[in-house]
Amino acid sequence: MTALVRPPRLAPGARVAVVAPSGPIAEERLQAGLDILRGWDLDPVVTPHVLDRHGELGYLAGSDADRAADLQAAWCDPAVDAVLCARGGYGAQRMVDLLDWDAMRAAGPKVLVGFSDVTTLHQAFATRLGLVTLYGPAAAGADFVKNALAQEHLRATLLAPETVRTLTSRGPALVPGRARGVTLGGCLSLLATDLGTRHARSGARDGLLLIEDVGEQPYRVDRLLTQLLRTGWLDGVRGIVLGSWESCGPYDVLRTVLAERLGGLGVPVVEEFGFGHCEGALTVPFGVAAELDTEAGTLTLDEPALS
Repeated sequence: MTALVRPPRLAPGARVAVVAPSGPIAEERLQAGLDILRGWDLDPVVTPHVLDRHGELGYLAGSDADRAADLQAAWCDPAVDAVLCARGGYGAQRMVDLLDWDAMRAAGPKVLVGFSDVTTLHQAFATRLGLVTLYGPAAAGADFVKNALAQEHLRATLLAPETVRTLTSRGPALVPGRARGVTLGGCLSLLATDLGTRHARSGARDGLLLIEDVGEQPYRVDRLLTQLLRTGWLDGVRGIVLGSWESCGPYDVLRTVLAERLGGLGVPVVEEFGFGHCEGALTVPFGVAAELDTEAGTLTLDEPALS
């Protein structure tokens, strides 16, 4: 695994497109998110179907074809410098195969931001475009529009990435140690569901794996991790960084699962790193070479996330 191409950082006045590749969004939260972006001296625009709702499947933000068309058009627009996902939810898996990867590659490197269900797109952008992406707050997400820490860390990552090269853990090490590798990961359930698809990474070898999830009880987290172990997807991983586990059952039980399933890999594992489905979520880049130090509780990027 090698480091990926870092897109250019944003500058004041940069145009950012907000898309909804997965679940539907509330207009008032979208407007609040847009106001925050304008406050950063960015120029946010929304895609035509961003407020759509599927006529029969209410958990989707419009049809698969329209969601894919919005993302592709935004990415291929030469006036757009970054694409921000409005929320996660569910639906990216249904539209990712409709994207024209040749056209998107020809558009050149840009910034993609999103988390949760957007894990599917993070994987595809790594394998098909070779780009660093940002696993960070949704532009219309409840945490983003209400939490100054989440806002500030995303703003710094986009506009001054050299100021946030070191991320600090809120919790202890499950397995102590130091490791180097290239960051990858996302939402655990999406990584497991993506196994075997043509856009997914083939494994985490030589990587620092960052994972988190929401609403998965300990036995289901066990099942997801066991699936990754049984397929060999975790073979050769260098270290593991655990984010949030909101609504995933009693943490003492979950912690036992994480330690039992991951401890046998013989690599450093650190927990409560403050990214994912949590208040004040940090923005973490995927595709950047970094060093994990569990004693210091730090993940230090070799280079800023954006060039």
